[in-house]
Formats: sequence, C-alpha cells, structure tokens
Amino acid sequence: MKRLVVFGCGYSAKRFVELHGTSFDAVDATSRSPDGAAKLAAEGFSAHVFDGSPASPELARAVAAATHVLVSAPPDESGDPVLRGSGEALSDAGALEWIGYLSTIGVYADADGGWVDETTLPESDSERGRRRVEAETAWLAFASRKSAALQIFRLAGIYGPGRSAIENLRSGTARRLIKPGQVFNRIHVDDIAAAIAAGIARPEIGPIVNVTDDEPAPPQDVIAYAAELVGLPVPPDIPFEAADLSPMARSFYSSNKRVANRVLRRELGVDLAYPTYREGIAALAL
Repeated sequence: MKRLVVFGCGYSAKRFVELHGTSFDAVDATSRSPDGAAKLAAEGFSAHVFDGSPASPELARAVAAATHVLVSAPPDESGDPVLRGSGEALSDAGALEWIGYLSTIGVYADADGGWVDETTLPESDSERGRRRVEAETAWLAFASRKSAALQIFRLAGIYGPGRSAIENLRSGTARRLIKPGQVFNRIHVDDIAAAIAAGIARPEIGPIVNVTDDEPAPPQDVIAYAAELVGLPVPPDIPFEAADLSPMARSFYSSNKRVANRVLRRELGVDLAYPTYREGIAALAL
C-alpha cells in the first residue's frame, strides 16, 4: 500500500496531489491551523493540524505507515518543524521509501548574474536562506540514518493559476521595478508537480534538484508581456532605488543569479510544460 503524507499542504504541494494523488492508496495532509485543516478536509483530504509541536496520535500513526513523505513546511527559528514534531514517527516508519523536501533556490548566494547549479555550494546571504540550508542538512542526515531516498527540490519563484503577473495587473498591484541586470528564474506550479512525480519515479537521482524554468528574465519583462496579453496598460517604470519595499522584498532583489536546471531536464527527464514565462503567462491569460 502506497501512503503519502504531506507536511504543509499549500499551493505547490496541493497541486501535486491534485495532479498525481491517484497514484497513492491514501493521502494525509497537514495545515498549521484548525481552519486550514478544515479546508483540506472539505477538499477530500485526510487532514491533520500540525505546527511543529509533537504530532497528534492520528498523525503519528499516518506517518509511521507512510511510504512517501512530502515536506513543504518551512523551517522556523527553532529548525525544521517536521523533524522536531514528527521525527520519532518518521523514524518508526518501517515502509518509508522516499522523502521529498521542497526548498528554495534562495539557498544560493548572489552570483552577480552568473550561473549556479546543483554543484554550487549553498551559501545563502539571508537569514531565511540560512535556515533552509540548515533544514536541508538535517534532512540529509535523517535520510542517511533512515536509509531512505531523499530528494531536495530547490524551487524558483512559483507562479500559476491565481498567482501570477496577470492577477497583479488586474488588481492594480503590479509594479515594474527596474534594477539593471537583475534577473530571476521562475517555475509554473504544474512543472513543480511534474518534477516531484519524476523524482518519485526515479528516487536515485539527486539528492539536489533545481526546479526552475529555462530562461532567467528581468521581472519587468514579465509584467510587460502579461499586460500585452490581457490588454492592460503597462505599469510605469520604478527605479529600484526609489521603490518603497519591505525588507524581505528588498533582500529578494539583493540576490542576482541564473539557476540551471540540468538535473531536472537531463537526469530526471522532465519536459517542462512551461519552459519560459512566455508559455506560462500565455496559458494563464486564456
């Protein structure tokens, strides 16, 4: 019996279950709050509340019976919440075959616009990135002790239905921040789901997989392209130095790198449905 437990069933993890959940006999999912768990239950999930505290008896039993575990819960100031609250149940999971950990390309330091790949050491220059590096290290150590396959999916900027430049344009919140030379990778949520499915099928690949599109691009180009597709005005240029940004948003722009997806493409064999932002935005504009 194949049983999947999803820790942190948010946008990306939920989309994976929607597209590929039928390959499992049972799927359990967690949310940090009772309201979130209730919403998951209303969508047909076997839902549990989990916030990093010791797992409930019901969740612990599900984890102990799991064959596959997908972790989408971010680390906090105390470390990885899943290992902290469900580490014992995971250690007891006798049938556990595979662990997928959804991380971020934010673990890579600024490369001044240069290329990085899975061989690049993670040396994040932000506190959030350093927490991710520590969580990845903890999961690698756990998987080694457990003799379970682990794949760490380092995700680029996520977009998809309900979360894209098109929604921002229509709501009037889209801004064209201009920072010369700045580029970002992106990834459509459906391509994230495809990457996870490919990893489960080929657990020997990795353990690090950059899940990014083929074309790092300036953020203002994405806004202009989306505006043209949906027939809305292109927002005016705003120099980065003059922009009113939160500390988190400003730190996001402080890292400039192009992230290669060689392992995803060549080793996992994922054929991206949306290899650049153009295909992805065009599909969302329909």
